[in-house]
Amino acid sequence: MNKFNKTLIALALAGATFSAHAHKPWLLPTSTIVESRDNWVTIDAAISEGLFDVDHVPLKLDGITITGPDGGKVDMQNVANGKLRNSFDLKLPKPGTYKIALVSQNVFASYKDKAGEMKRFRGNEETFAKDVPADAADLKVSRTQSRLETFVTTGEPDMAVFKPTGVGLELVPVTHPNDLRAGEKATWRFLLDGKPAANQGVSLIPGGVRYRGTLGEIRKNTDANGELSFELPAAGMYMVSSSWPAATPSKPGQPPQMPARRASYAATIEILPE
Repeated sequence: MNKFNKTLIALALAGATFSAHAHKPWLLPTSTIVESRDNWVTIDAAISEGLFDVDHVPLKLDGITITGPDGGKVDMQNVANGKLRNSFDLKLPKPGTYKIALVSQNVFASYKDKAGEMKRFRGNEETFAKDVPADAADLKVSRTQSRLETFVTTGEPDMAVFKPTGVGLELVPVTHPNDLRAGEKATWRFLLDGKPAANQGVSLIPGGVRYRGTLGEIRKNTDANGELSFELPAAGMYMVSSSWPAATPSKPGQPPQMPARRASYAATIEILPE
């Protein structure tokens, strides 16, 4: 397999729903319900093979935004950059729910230059318009929109931070993600560009795969309204994730086809004991 085909495969996998062996980015709070007097929480950020295992590389904190219950932005504090993970502290000055999010939009392209040599591009819309000729031969373009989130609450949970942006794949919960208990039912709604994401595959995976030896994935599809319900499993930290469109099998000897657009969503949630 040549180097170009390997690159296409890597890019295709970048937008796929998390699997047992793919490297996964994640944000992991020390707790999603903060009841201490000072209301501090620490967030770890990494990319790993085992979900929530610190075994690969840190996740860059550039681009992370923190939204408070009143819609205002909150700053990271005591940022620490490590070899395997990065982390920061977060002060929760007001009661309610806070959203920690890393949202990115990228453009991938392949084309032939005037000499007939195959070129590859990865960047944003601005650099794409600047660096890739509009009349390039054999131009193939794929755009990705990814959203990585987690939520923490002090005091009573509220829904203010879940107002959808109308761009990409988003979670608009019916059951608050900081109000989950084992054995109860949770209902979530997914939107794609502000509209119900019907028949959308959603995965729920617990951390601690290395101790179980199995992935432990629960997978369901949304209904026509973009909603689905889970009976919540055992207490612990989980990742809920989804990717659009669904992956299509590649032909033997050929790299996976890159759709014109991909959207992905992932969030860390905590299920509390009964």
